[in-house]
Amino acid sequence: MVHQAQGQMVQEVAAGSLPAPPSRYVLREEDRPTGGVAAPELAFPTVDLQRLAEPSDVEEAGKLRSALESWGLFAVTGHGMPESLLEGVRHAGMEFFHLPPEEKLRHANRTEDGEFQPEGYGIDRVDTDEQVLDWCDRLYLTVQPEEERRAQFWPARPPSLARLLHEYALGSERVARRVLGAMARALGLGEGYFLGRVGDKVASYARFTFYPPCPRPDLVHGLKPHTDNSVVTVLLLDPDVGGLQVLKDGRWVDVPVLGRGELLVVVGDEMEIMSNAAFRAPTHRVVARAGRERMTLALFYQPEPHRDLVPAEELVGEGRPARYKKLGAKTFADGFWDAFALGERTIDFLKVKVEQEPQELKAA
Repeated sequence: MVHQAQGQMVQEVAAGSLPAPPSRYVLREEDRPTGGVAAPELAFPTVDLQRLAEPSDVEEAGKLRSALESWGLFAVTGHGMPESLLEGVRHAGMEFFHLPPEEKLRHANRTEDGEFQPEGYGIDRVDTDEQVLDWCDRLYLTVQPEEERRAQFWPARPPSLARLLHEYALGSERVARRVLGAMARALGLGEGYFLGRVGDKVASYARFTFYPPCPRPDLVHGLKPHTDNSVVTVLLLDPDVGGLQVLKDGRWVDVPVLGRGELLVVVGDEMEIMSNAAFRAPTHRVVARAGRERMTLALFYQPEPHRDLVPAEELVGEGRPARYKKLGAKTFADGFWDAFALGERTIDFLKVKVEQEPQELKAA
């Protein structure tokens, strides 16, 4: 049975001009987001994908390796997508969230019986009365393979959204593939190593997330701490408003506001498994803002369906045993919503660790 709070959109709550968020959104005092540490711009990594495509460019490859080892996410330039496309998909997504509620609810994330299901427009799954809700609404869509798209969840308005998202997804896939090739080279593997494990017929999922202004952003999570269930995630951020934070060395650090032509690439759980934890999926969150609405678009890049995830054999040895047991096939939707359904805790649902993990690997 669907929870009664499932149909309450945050955008409607925010429109009520309340002095503070309702109690369903308010975190316990010890869980409330404090101000993040500012990341010096020169310290935050940016990688030029055009240069990265040249195997002889050791300087850019070194930047990537440093970013992967220290942050687990990095800005990218030279990705080949025109700024007009990024602006177009950003504006189309925002236009959708400003449609009348009855128009958006034609694509609600419910089954015909009214039960929650992952795709469509709404809020994340609500399971209990005690669950603290995030201060955001979202539109979640299967993008690739095209034959897996479910037309009832793809908005007809604005009419440009479907075309722009398709074009953006193709560009994001090129970004992901180029990054995967460089990540394999960074580990001394052939460029096609991770690409071969991902397969030719990749899966990708889009999540447009809308964050309305919050009267007391210090009391809520815009989006709770989590890691991404993906190989890599390509993230299109609002170019004018910050709010993304990453947990680094035990502290929450603000990700700098990116330039209009930049994207953010985030290492996902599945890459952490395939790389035997050589590359770690960073824990990150979104903090709410008082005076500005904003929207992000995450493109989660996944392997072909039904592929098992196992650590790379070349990265497992006597001195470095497998960090994770072999996992059976698990769909994105199953894992993603398992993670978000359990409230305030960060759920590493794909990380099935061996029972006795050597101490030296914990610091690896």
